[in-house]
Parts: sequence; C-alpha cells; structure tokens
Amino acid sequence: MRALALLLALAALGGGGLDSVADLRTPRAAHTATALPDGRVLVAGGCNDPGCETATATTELYDLARRRSVRGPKLGRPRVGHAAVALRDGSVLLLGGFSGGTPTAAVERFVAGRIVSVAPMSSARGGFTATRLRDGRILVVGGSDGSRTLASAELYEPATRRFAPTGSLRRARNAHTASLLRDGRVLVVGGSEGDDVLRSAEIYDPRSGLFAPAGLLRASRHKHAAVTLRDGRVLVLGGSDARDFRGRYRSTEVWSPPTRRFRAAPALREPRFKLPDAAVRLPSGDVLVAGGGESVERGGPGGRFVLAGTVGGPFSFATATLTAAGQVLVAGGYDDSIVPTADAWIFSP
Repeated sequence: MRALALLLALAALGGGGLDSVADLRTPRAAHTATALPDGRVLVAGGCNDPGCETATATTELYDLARRRSVRGPKLGRPRVGHAAVALRDGSVLLLGGFSGGTPTAAVERFVAGRIVSVAPMSSARGGFTATRLRDGRILVVGGSDGSRTLASAELYEPATRRFAPTGSLRRARNAHTASLLRDGRVLVVGGSEGDDVLRSAEIYDPRSGLFAPAGLLRASRHKHAAVTLRDGRVLVLGGSDARDFRGRYRSTEVWSPPTRRFRAAPALREPRFKLPDAAVRLPSGDVLVAGGGESVERGGPGGRFVLAGTVGGPFSFATATLTAAGQVLVAGGYDDSIVPTADAWIFSP
C-alpha cells in the first residue's frame, strides 16, 4: 500500500525519474556545474581527496544526451568552494573560492572551450554568492577573506570585464544564499558570521546599489538552499544551526515579497545541509532537492515532498543543474566521512 501511495504521489507531481549514469571523470565535492547553451554541463574544480583538503584545477564537460563526460580545459589555478555563473554570451565566469587552502580573488572565464584570466575581484572570497542580474551584471556578496567575514559586495561588468564596489550588507555573512527576484532585486538569506548563525535577510536593489532589511527567518540557518518560485516567492530549504551535522534541518520556509515575511512550508523528507547548489526549480514549477541527504526529493510549498530517487549516500556539496532540455544533472558531493564521489545521476521530469 505504501508503494502504491508513493506512485500516486509521484504521478500527481508529474512523474519523473532519477537514473544513475556514467560517473564524472574524477570524484568531486564543492565544485560547480553550469549548463551551457549546447546542452552540456561544465563541471569545474572542487576537491577530490578524502578530507576534501586539496582543490583540483580539472574541468569536464558532461553530455547529458550521450550520458558521458569528456575532459575539459584546466583552470588557471585549483579552486574549491568557488562560484560559477553563466553569462549572456554563453561563456561561464568562475570566481573566488579556496586555492591552496586560502580564499582567492582570482577570476577566470570559460569561453570557446578555453579558460582565460579575468581581472580579479576586489577581495579574496570563499563562502560567498554570485548572482546574474537582469541587466547581465554579476552581483558578488559577502563570504570570508580567510581572516574575517565580509559585508562587502561588488559588481562584475561583462562589457569591461572588471569589478566595481557596490553597497555593503547590513550584516557580514557567509554560507548564505542569494536569489534573484522577478522584479530584478536579490534576496540574501541567513548565513553565518563566525559562530553566529543568522536569522536575518536582506534585499539588494540594483537601481540604488543598496541593501535593506527583508525580514527574519523562523530559524537561524546557514549552508542551506533557496529557490525562487514561479509565483515570485522564495523557498528556503534545510541548512543547519551552529551545530552543523548535529543541527541539520528538515524544515523549509517561504518568503513573500509583498510582506517580507517568512512562513513555514512543507518539511523535507530528511534533514539536509551543505546543499546551496543542489536545489532547482523544474519547468513544472516543482522544486527538486538533492545533496546533503541519501535521496532526491521533489515538492514545494503547494504540497509535500515526495521521493524522486535515491543516491546511496548523504552527499554534501553536490550539484544539481537544470539544462535547457528540462533534465537535471545531479553530480558529486562527499559523504559523512568527507570522501568525495564521482557518481552522477540524471533526473528526467
């Protein structure tokens, strides 16, 4: 009876399935995976050693149609915990992260199958966010420079390929999320400053270049995920309190632009954290959640989360990448022993 109920629930959500596919060329966690215009996914950097102490400079290109990966160009420097953003011209900007154990300000661009250097950010950053704005600029927010948590933010201008400062956060933070809203503003949620895990949220207006308060989470959380929904609200998923592994959340909450308030939303099937790049909105409007748990699940504020497949381990800092074809590549991450995996899966709605 339980199996029948699950099948009926999946059918109500539009079905879909998770298939194990050819592995990545190397184990990776805290890497980036960015959809390219030709349907492939650029998988870059991360760590590939037990303990996740050594960053890699390797990249690979995952072909979802052929379900296999081929070697890509090497990064100019190893990096882990960095950010990657697809630009309007089809290239990919790779920013910051940790290189040699310390945060870096270095920036590179994947273009025409090559990696080229770009002018650096104004500050070294790890644990930050990078968000493409409606006008094509990239907003870089917060993080850590290795000695302190940052409140600073900066903008990358594709035309000049340079960074310029913009308004600062009201509260320094890293391990937060940043979500582009339908009106072009950016919602920054939670994170931490030292041992203090935050409840606060801020909103960035690109017209003024300033951050303003945007309400308080129901629970302090960092290392969570956030997805902008089709109706303009933002769904915040999982994360943890200051206890990290012992403080993982099943809870989710949803932020509404008109009220700037967070309300409780349906709980996840299992507690998850370290999943900032492992939750995506599907073409149907549902949210697919991977990473930080032993399963992949699907749901949203309109209904409970249901099982979409299992991955065999609570892979933290995995990636989930939506392609133009509507498929999602779920890749990598590390288990609770901090051992990265090369496993990959494709979710087809």
